[in-house]
Amino acid sequence: MGVFRFENKYAGPTKTQRKRYMTGRSEEHFFGEGNEITVISYFDAAFLKDDIDGIRILFTGFHDKQKAFDEANRLVAYHRQKEENKKSFVRGKDL
Repeated sequence: MGVFRFENKYAGPTKTQRKRYMTGRSEEHFFGEGNEITVISYFDAAFLKDDIDGIRILFTGFHDKQKAFDEANRLVAYHRQKEENKKSFVRGKDL
């Protein structure tokens, strides 16, 4: 049905979106070494929270809900690669 992306960790779904998609039973799934990425799965939606970059994404509908877990795994790989690239930089005076 839709994917709603919030670029700020303080932004989030509207009250209407919360009432429509984010009600009932939920399951939390954690990803990453320090559990920085969380997917909260509802019956008709999934809410992804990335605490490293402060990104929030609401996936609505059955087909888009499945994409939340793919996106969480992609973010884990992205953050791991970003961290490895930081470690590979060495200043000349440190050699």
